[in-house]
Amino acid sequence: MGRSGDQSPAVNGGVSFWYARTGLPEPRPALPGDADADVCIVGGGYTGLWAAYHLKKADPGLRITLLERRFCGYGASGRNGGWLYNGFAGRAAFARRYGHGPAAAMQRVMDAAVGEVADTVAAEGIEADLVRGGVLEVARTPAQLARLRAFAEAERSYGADRIHLLTAAETGDRVRIAGTLGGTWTPYGARVQPAKLVRGLAGVVAGLGVRIHEQTPVTAVEPATVGSRARAVTPHGTVTADYVLRATEGFTAGLRGERRTWLPMNSAMIATEPLPPAFWTAVGWTGREVLGDFAHAYMYAQRTADDRIALGGRGVPYRYGSRTDSDGTTQPATVRQLREILDSFFPAAAGARIDHAWAGVLGVPRDWCATVDLDRATGLGWAGGYVGSGVTTADLAGRTLRDLVLGRDTELTRLPWVGHGVRRWEPEPLRWLGVHALYAAYHAADRQEATGRPTGSPLARLADVISGRY
Repeated sequence: MGRSGDQSPAVNGGVSFWYARTGLPEPRPALPGDADADVCIVGGGYTGLWAAYHLKKADPGLRITLLERRFCGYGASGRNGGWLYNGFAGRAAFARRYGHGPAAAMQRVMDAAVGEVADTVAAEGIEADLVRGGVLEVARTPAQLARLRAFAEAERSYGADRIHLLTAAETGDRVRIAGTLGGTWTPYGARVQPAKLVRGLAGVVAGLGVRIHEQTPVTAVEPATVGSRARAVTPHGTVTADYVLRATEGFTAGLRGERRTWLPMNSAMIATEPLPPAFWTAVGWTGREVLGDFAHAYMYAQRTADDRIALGGRGVPYRYGSRTDSDGTTQPATVRQLREILDSFFPAAAGARIDHAWAGVLGVPRDWCATVDLDRATGLGWAGGYVGSGVTTADLAGRTLRDLVLGRDTELTRLPWVGHGVRRWEPEPLRWLGVHALYAAYHAADRQEATGRPTGSPLARLADVISGRY
């Protein structure tokens, strides 16, 4: 392993570590000029590709054009932590606003979606390093343990067999993490290699006859009016369609009129060098579970197919004016924070070299609730605002958009996130000040709780109220 204390990654940026082996893909040709379609999809990440896939499977005759600014998988779909799991943004809020029943219905379809994505990946021959090891989340302070137990109780209200509460010893039987007091495990989760999944899905979608134009930034999405259809405007031409579906997630703020719709929140990751067999003998992690914790500024991790640890967290959460990063480059301070988390969880990895660091953006609505909708009068639809839980949710969004476009009344179109209204974010500088204050409070709360505080810090409770998360 690398020298102890080394803080500098071998590579910083380059979109993400997930492309390090294969290199960045050669973009498909840009839109050659004005075009006409039945459905135009803006965004070549998971949401746009799943929507195209499910629409084309349901109606092979549909003329579908997909537009992507760089290449399919350039955004969060090619940079995320590889958690294919059943969490979704907004369940508690949906339960409060619409009732426990509708929230439970959405949870059931999210549980099933993990298996449906895995089955589709297998059926379509997509090699994505997918392993269904479930989700392991751990508590390492008394306050985290109290939150973990409350979380397990809430999960059981959605089904008694959905989650398993683990002692410290039982958690260690899965993964031996320093300072663990307890854990939870659910089978509704899998590890994936994100870039392999998105590139494989793009290939399948193109093979179905969807016209994919990369290197094609969309500057505006315009509604249908009397005598005209919806339009996606690009520097290369305009696509006119019956329906234009926005699937731009953390890059939504770059569209005309959408700057305050969803906030582009930054998340960063590091990947170690391949770790030797002696490390894995000491640590375990043979089930390849995806791993998280119950800190307020939480971490997420996976054991990769080539025996690295890929680990992420928030870092610098937001850039002024909803700006996004430059090809995944992240700040040295963020790399140091993630390195500290890695060494704290796995002291035996303290000497490991960091091979790669990178960052990406995820879409955060003002109430932290994901949404999907289609306005048939304007021809405009959208899905997103996943707050970091989009790998599985994007497939559900794609299937829901399929049913909405085809005019079907189904279980999916009746879920509470369909048509859920969200107010816009505050203008700058309030947006920047609020987000940075919010995460300063969460980090301070974690520091307070690390001293042994038995209950959650009031700083975190205040931050939750201010953010609108609860």
